[in-house]
Amino acid sequence: MEANTRSTGRLPAAFLTPGSSSFLDFLSEHSPELIPGNRTLPPLQGAVEAPHGTTIVAATFPGGVVLAGDRRATMGNVIAQRDIEKVFPADEFSAVGIAGTAGLAVEMVKLFQLELEHFEKVEGAQLSLEGKANRLSTMIRGNLGMALQGLAVVPLFAGWDVDRGKGRIFSYDVTGGRSEEGGFAATGSGSVFARGALKKLYREDLDERQATTLVVQALYDAADDDSATGGPDLARRIYPIVTVITDEGFRRLTNDESSRIARDIHERRLEQPDGPRAELL
Repeated sequence: MEANTRSTGRLPAAFLTPGSSSFLDFLSEHSPELIPGNRTLPPLQGAVEAPHGTTIVAATFPGGVVLAGDRRATMGNVIAQRDIEKVFPADEFSAVGIAGTAGLAVEMVKLFQLELEHFEKVEGAQLSLEGKANRLSTMIRGNLGMALQGLAVVPLFAGWDVDRGKGRIFSYDVTGGRSEEGGFAATGSGSVFARGALKKLYREDLDERQATTLVVQALYDAADDDSATGGPDLARRIYPIVTVITDEGFRRLTNDESSRIARDIHERRLEQPDGPRAELL
């Protein structure tokens, strides 16, 4: 389906017919072959070697939520990219962090951004945060065929809930199953180690500065034990992407801000290589 207006000067009927406010539904009806999950792969033997994004972490604090990701993409035992971006704004009050097959994940995020923008233009209002989480769940479920062939996408979704007045985090499995996480969450190959760090250091009364430091600490711990997760690269000046979402909207920390947090943590780790200690009781 193409919007070729050269001959008649008019849009095709599909663009003018009333229907769902979901762009994904529109695409499914008129050009289903353009949806990533509907593409067919040629017969394969063995695993598909494609760049994979790894660790994403998130944590809530009074007044917002922080979503962060490391910068490494791997392809088997090879570092495919050292400065990949894995955290993206979904709209003004939400963000997505990607883990899994990098190419498909980025394409899914772009489609998700378009889905939310299309809904807002058609309805004249934003989806609720719960509705956004559900839409992303549907898109992940649509990628199940690819996931069963080893091309899984498992994002982490976070945002500011305008109706409830707080930050919320949603995690997913490859089937699109959605779970709301309390306080903090992690996904990707280093998530086990990152979650352990979050579990020991997280407090409900963190301020924004402490929350951003917490997620970088968690990524640092993940990189310490997971070869697919990249720690702060001080020599190349590559630092984790850290985003904050509050009632004022989405904000990505500048490279200088991320640098200061990473360098402060690095200096402390020279004295305590295993990181800060949590209390026993």
